[in-house]
Amino acid sequence: MDFSIPRELLDYKKSVVEFAQSNLNSSFVEDDKACRFNRKDWNKCAFFGIQGLAAPKNFNKDNADIDMVRATLAMEGLGYGYKDNGLPLALSAQMWTVQLPLVDFGTEAQKNAYLPNLVSGNWIASHALTEPHAGSDVFSMQTMAEKVTGGYVLNGKKCLISLAPISDVFLVFANTNPKLGKWGITAFLVERGTKGFTTSPNKEKMGLRTVPIGDMVFKDCFVPASSVLGKEGAGMSIANHSLEYDRCSILACQLGAMERQLEETIQFAKTRKQFGKSIGNFQAVSHRIADMKLRLETSRLLLYKVAWLKSKGKSAMMEAALLKLQLSECFVASSLDAVRTHGGAGYLTENEVERNLRDAVGGLIYAGTSDIQRNIIASLLGV
Repeated sequence: MDFSIPRELLDYKKSVVEFAQSNLNSSFVEDDKACRFNRKDWNKCAFFGIQGLAAPKNFNKDNADIDMVRATLAMEGLGYGYKDNGLPLALSAQMWTVQLPLVDFGTEAQKNAYLPNLVSGNWIASHALTEPHAGSDVFSMQTMAEKVTGGYVLNGKKCLISLAPISDVFLVFANTNPKLGKWGITAFLVERGTKGFTTSPNKEKMGLRTVPIGDMVFKDCFVPASSVLGKEGAGMSIANHSLEYDRCSILACQLGAMERQLEETIQFAKTRKQFGKSIGNFQAVSHRIADMKLRLETSRLLLYKVAWLKSKGKSAMMEAALLKLQLSECFVASSLDAVRTHGGAGYLTENEVERNLRDAVGGLIYAGTSDIQRNIIASLLGV
């Protein structure tokens, strides 16, 4: 069993870390406080080639095919080098839930219309699945798409959509045949400015405050037949296809953040003195740090396994669910341990320790809650 990673991929990951450390850490504290998205940093990532990781070689500057191992290492490096957890999440959401479906299911006209703008950073895209009454039970959605001459008319509402307040194009899932249940869901590409389609302002939230989130409303919104992604009724398959990639990339960013978090916590435990010695000498503190290391390495193994499976074109439904459950829960636990180790200083916003905890909580919810991951795992085990 070979756990080694080719040197060229490790070198690429290192270059991403150096890029993030040198170019992306100037204003994230202020952006977090203001719930402000940093478009300049988004464009810097595009210029470096991050968005191109989820596009074919004829659409990216590196002239490289999509490689999930390479992309996972890059997003891990971004999470390590950039102290804001929001931007990597936003990038992952666009890359794997909009760009990849375009690559795998889009027509040549759709690819040429959208991928160059998304890869270059000129446009931003959202994946619109969740609704007020269709969260975990997402395919019970009530947004309807009625077939009419020349296209479809959309009516309904989406909520909790990342990047919705600022996106230029949206991958929207709507029900075209309620009698077929989840097999009646169809995916549509809808551009901002389409008549009958509006988005809400950004909504404040506990963590990941640099990622705008909002609602979408469709009221007699006509979209042409050419806006359908894939075939009518293929929406569920498209969504499920992209989720394994999405979970891998989003969680890679969290893994990078967990590694940086561990290093900072160890350094603090070595230098902070109480009762005449470093607090790391107290067993309660050292055991917390040992647990943080254990969570990091067990999560890394699952992450790399999912990345390897997807790079080989294999299904990873079970492994992706295990990864999502393990890593998201571990990030919360390690973030809490980091705050405990830093004590009162860790509780203060100015010391930038508590932000990871606020951000980590979101990971228990987005891309499928922990409860849903347990359901998937149990179901695949035949329980």
